[in-house]
Amino acid sequence: MKYTAQSIMIGRKPRVGNNEFKTATISLFSKNNPHLAGEAPLHTMDYENIEKVRLRDLVNISYYLEGNDIVVNNLKHVEIDVDGAIVTITGRQEIPDKSPMKRK
Repeated sequence: MKYTAQSIMIGRKPRVGNNEFKTATISLFSKNNPHLAGEAPLHTMDYENIEKVRLRDLVNISYYLEGNDIVVNNLKHVEIDVDGAIVTITGRQEIPDKSPMKRK
């Protein structure tokens, strides 16, 4: 499913019931670095019994050890697909020209 958001935050919750894997949680935000601004998400989705989350074709990704979350900034849109116990996230990023993440 395709969503419009400037950033997303990926986290995890405990497993539910007798599920083999944990619950992946993906929150959509209208601003970059939502963990710094304390902004409420536009939308949050929980996916139960997820083994892994794949990030494809995205370059500006940050893993925050304090919160154990992954933040993806500078999005134009994001697509989230679920196939069994695997969530795949792709999208389009617009990296600012002055950013060290900008591809040459």
